[in-house]
Amino acid sequence: MATVLEKFEKLGCDNAPGQEGVRKNGVLDLRGEKLTGVPVDFSHGDVDAFLPTPGCIDVFNEGFAAGGTQAYTQYAGKKEIRAYLAEKIGEFTGAPVDAEKGIILTPGTQGALFLAMGALVGTGDKVAIVEPDYFANRKLVEFFEGQLVPVQMDYMGKTECAGLDLQQLEAVFKDGVKLFLFSNPNNPTGVIYSYDEIVTIATLAKKYQVTLLVDELYSRQVFENRPYTHLRAQKEIPDNLITIIGPSKTESLSGFRLGVAFGTPEIITRMEKLQAIVSLRCAGYCQAVFKTWFNEPEGFMSERILAHQAIRDELVSVFSAVNGVSVRPSEGGSYLFVTLPELEVSIGDFVKIVRELAAVTVTPGTEFGPQFVNSFRINFSQDHQKAVAAVKRLLTVMERYRK
Repeated sequence: MATVLEKFEKLGCDNAPGQEGVRKNGVLDLRGEKLTGVPVDFSHGDVDAFLPTPGCIDVFNEGFAAGGTQAYTQYAGKKEIRAYLAEKIGEFTGAPVDAEKGIILTPGTQGALFLAMGALVGTGDKVAIVEPDYFANRKLVEFFEGQLVPVQMDYMGKTECAGLDLQQLEAVFKDGVKLFLFSNPNNPTGVIYSYDEIVTIATLAKKYQVTLLVDELYSRQVFENRPYTHLRAQKEIPDNLITIIGPSKTESLSGFRLGVAFGTPEIITRMEKLQAIVSLRCAGYCQAVFKTWFNEPEGFMSERILAHQAIRDELVSVFSAVNGVSVRPSEGGSYLFVTLPELEVSIGDFVKIVRELAAVTVTPGTEFGPQFVNSFRINFSQDHQKAVAAVKRLLTVMERYRK
């Protein structure tokens, strides 16, 4: 059993969004002059470049005006809002949601993830995660003292699917994995799991009695009408399944910290009990903003997706034009996971150097798996031209350190 200090040493947040102000660069091998340009922080989306859903502040003010009835909701969230979301999410995912016992509102999808992991992981439990996948996944497994079981995804070697190693997945399920956690679209790569992959995951989980925790945060932002399969809507699903989603980067509502988890009532009940001692509830006034979700003005979502796709396409073109740099175009969400040629500095130092010399902030690949020592992630939900200029500065700096 890890000590408290050991547990928190693994929760380093130097590379987390918004933490750039507390990072300590130390002594860096700085080569050449600083490049001028508008600073760009690719560790998170820019809500100034993509404004929040129209009307969200009006709905928030209505919630504020409602006073105590909105401020002090049930721990799972206000009943009327849960009913609204259950209907909308049921339509979106293709399977009904239990508005009474099968849904909980949380402080962002990050809050939903923490509550779900706290409700599902016990000391020594084997938990399978994908590499690469969202950086908090592995940290939460370790924090709740589970046993981390990585499953590899050959995202660069495939085009028609995400590239998850399904044989390895079955092997770890056979070996006693109790929970499988993954994001779809994948964060950091933006790849989408194929229908066959999703059906196989569901079938294997049912066969081996594995609980599934599916993070679908970016499932509303899918490019080029690529097919997207909601696992919860399949004919054969495991007995224990929780899905997470929320209005975030796509709608630029991240600042309201809104998340939703839905699925197996027994697990949702545990999550509610945990929320009662962590944050009490999703912020009451902010809950009102859920009324704008799945209720955007006509054309809003399609225009936003096309705008993100245009940024993605140009950035992929810029990266692909440089010898030794590779990236798979994201199929959903707003992330690119870029692989660089071998450098004369570590990826950790390179990230600090680029921030110092080019005013560009990116997330090192090692946050998503220890083997990604030549990769970094960017969130391209940014001002289009500023993002392109920032990437060009980053690549200029990279050439100074190419081995």
